[in-house]
Amino acid sequence: MRNRLLGWFLACTLITLGVGVAAAQTPYAPPTITVARVSDLGGDQGLFRLTLAITAGADGAPAGFEIQWMKKSDFDALGGVWPAVGHPLLKYCDCYGPYVLNQWAGSAIMSAGQTSYLQLGDLLDEDVSALYGNDYTQLLPGTEYVIRGFTAGDGNGAPSAFTETLTTSTLASECTQGFWKTHGPAPCTTGNNTDVWPNSCFPMVLGTVGSYAYSKAEICSILQASVGGNGLISLAHQLITTLLNGCSTSDLTPVLSTIADAHTLIDNLVVPPVGGDFLAPSATSDLTETLDDYNNGLLGGVADCPTDVKSTTTWGRLKVLYR
Repeated sequence: MRNRLLGWFLACTLITLGVGVAAAQTPYAPPTITVARVSDLGGDQGLFRLTLAITAGADGAPAGFEIQWMKKSDFDALGGVWPAVGHPLLKYCDCYGPYVLNQWAGSAIMSAGQTSYLQLGDLLDEDVSALYGNDYTQLLPGTEYVIRGFTAGDGNGAPSAFTETLTTSTLASECTQGFWKTHGPAPCTTGNNTDVWPNSCFPMVLGTVGSYAYSKAEICSILQASVGGNGLISLAHQLITTLLNGCSTSDLTPVLSTIADAHTLIDNLVVPPVGGDFLAPSATSDLTETLDDYNNGLLGGVADCPTDVKSTTTWGRLKVLYR
């Protein structure tokens, strides 16, 4: 790696060998890492990238910072322990200067409280004078990642401790009923899709307090059920989709009252094929339509379903579509 990292290694080695404690440098304060929101310069999550906001700690980042990331599935397979730099599953970016391509993103050299924006998945075209790393390929859509980082050391301070591990995900290309119906547990899966149903959503209650709590397998059977003129099933399809989106970081604020009304209408009924209850479509159509609009990104708040395809389609998306 670069000279400053070699210096860090030598400094750590000297301390380990017992060379005068007085010569040891004080570690810098670690940065804060968050996923950038829409109101920030960097946007937020995308299909093939994640925009991070890195805010310098009390000592600033006079020599920049390092960000490390890997797929959460790989992280979990390693027992939830971060591997050392050099491990084939670990990706890192050693950021040490002003960005040249994404000039709006600022610089990795920061004073206390300043923020720098880093787009994981879109670093391949960034100028080499700004960063150094081992892999700048695009991220995968609909994938969870773990991220951490530290403030780099220099002649005036040692590298900081690592930040807490941040867990986030890229967007799935769809967020509608059709997406969840084909990205769940078998038989709710197609092709090479994987089960991305968030465990935090289950057991899932459809109805009022004390109503039946559905397992993943039962929710799958409902999503696969033909409506057949039963408004209870069609309402359940959209309510399930909305709840799954909510468990996947979507903002349910635009439809909170609709969700409450849907639960009230379902009450203690059990949705087919798990149960045998029925509601007339005339009683459910308004609620079903509103939830359907939300799940299609028409009401705002749905993190995984951009409303303007042209403005959110990335080069990575085009490569996948036309590969």
